Amino acid sequence: MADPSSEKSIIALGSWLNTPAGRYVRAWEQARLDALTADIFGFNAVQIGLPQIAALNASRMPNRWLSNTHVPQQTALPITLLHDFTELPFASQSMDLVVLPHVLEFAQESHQILREVERVLIPEGQVIISGFNPASLWGMRQVVGRLSGAHFLPQNGEFISLPRLKDWLKLLNMEVNRGHFGCYAPPCKTERWLQHFAFMEKAGDRWWPYFGAVYIVQAIKRVRGMHLIGPAWSKKAAQAGNRVPVANKINRKQNG
Repeated sequence: MADPSSEKSIIALGSWLNTPAGRYVRAWEQARLDALTADIFGFNAVQIGLPQIAALNASRMPNRWLSNTHVPQQTALPITLLHDFTELPFASQSMDLVVLPHVLEFAQESHQILREVERVLIPEGQVIISGFNPASLWGMRQVVGRLSGAHFLPQNGEFISLPRLKDWLKLLNMEVNRGHFGCYAPPCKTERWLQHFAFMEKAGDRWWPYFGAVYIVQAIKRVRGMHLIGPAWSKKAAQAGNRVPVANKINRKQNG
């Protein structure tokens, strides 16, 4: 069963994404995810959690799922799987792409989730992870908020630094392919002040690129001693386990 506190935290983050600062983060991440996923080819892709971000919106894979701990009010994907994130309902080496939007920093068992991601990915499969950067103004604001009680983000989230995340991925034989930082404006709560600091987006990307409030990391699952001659994709759709309830299933053709 999913931990109640972590589930409440990720739900709180979903609500926070409707605030001015949340929309600022969501717009940047959506644009970056669209650019990344459009160039990743295969047959099976899954987004784990946070349906407020349509991480697979631009993906051209024929089989796409959203996995979540509860039924979302709305989602851009036709199929939603309900399950504990520490037990992914897919066969080993069946997924070409897994996207984790802010899931690890609000989970009690982040390492187990990553182990499950490694298990279900095919060799050379890819994972995309987004998170809040502790080495940023937003990260410092979160620390101050915990001391003062005036939280800017959901209070139970634990920001994971990029070097730390890279170490976790390396232990699982996942090679970081690329990373992106964004959202350089200070942690403002109003649309007016966020627009006032809009100039920092281009300046930050050029002059202090590692201090953006959020990051997106793309990694590839490597298998030692394996040499791919042709595409390693399976045309067979990944099957979910019988123990997982399926909601919002719509029989319709998906755009490739």
